[in-house]
Amino acid sequence: MLEVHGLVKRYNRIPAVNGVSFTIAPGEVLGYLGPNGAGKSTTVKILTGLIEPTEGRILFGGQDVRNDFTAFQRRLGYVPEEAHLYPHLTGREYLQLVGRLRELPRRILDPRMDHLLRLFGLWEDRHSPLASYSKGMRQKILLSGALIHNPELLILDEPFSGLDVNTALMLRALLRGLAGAGKMIFYSSHLLEVVEKICSSVVILRKGEVAANGRVEQLRYMMSQASLEGVFAQLTQQGDPETRVREIMDAISA
Repeated sequence: MLEVHGLVKRYNRIPAVNGVSFTIAPGEVLGYLGPNGAGKSTTVKILTGLIEPTEGRILFGGQDVRNDFTAFQRRLGYVPEEAHLYPHLTGREYLQLVGRLRELPRRILDPRMDHLLRLFGLWEDRHSPLASYSKGMRQKILLSGALIHNPELLILDEPFSGLDVNTALMLRALLRGLAGAGKMIFYSSHLLEVVEKICSSVVILRKGEVAANGRVEQLRYMMSQASLEGVFAQLTQQGDPETRVREIMDAISA
C-alpha cells in the first residue's frame, strides 16, 4: 500500500501542496484531480523523487520511502506529462536503455520490449529515431518504458495525452487489467470522463488542499451530482461560469 500523510511543499513560504493525505491499496486506481495550479504536478514530482517535500511522510509497504528511495523507485513506473526523451535514440534503443537501468536480464528484456513494441503498434518504427515520432508515439514509448519492469506502483501524469481513440480505449482496458492484477495506480488527469470510468476512488485538489477524497459514487451521492464532472465543478469553480462566458463574449466583441 502507498500511504501519503500530511504532504506539504512550500515555495518562498507559499504552499503549493498543503496537508495532502491519501492511500492507494493494491488493485486500486486513484484519480488525482484539480484545476491548473492546484498542486497535482507538485505531488507527482514529490512521489517520483524529483523534488523534496517540505513536510509529510510517504510510506510504501509500511516503510518510509526516505529510508531507501532508490529501492522505492525500482518498484514504480512513471509516465510524465511531457515526453522528455533522447531524440537520437530509436524506440527499441530507448526501451533497451530503460530495461538495463532497471537491471532486467537480457533474456527477459529482449522479448518483453519487442512484445510491447508490437502491442503498442510501434514495431515498424522500432529502428526510427524518437525525434521522428509523433506525440502519440512518444506517449506509447513512455508507457512501454514505465511497464517494462512490471512495477507494483504506476504513477501516470496525463497518460492519454496524444493517444488516438483505439489506443486510448486499449489503455483504459490495460489499467483495469493492471488493477485486477493487484497493481497500485496513481492517475493524475484532466479527463474527468475517463477518470470516472476507470478509477475506484478520487482525490480532488483545490488551491493545494484536498477538497474531496473518496469513491466516485459516494462523492456523487454526497454532492447530489449526476457525474464526477458535476462534483468537480461544484468543488473547484470560482464564480458563475455563465457570467464568465458573458464577460468573455463582451470582451472580444468590444
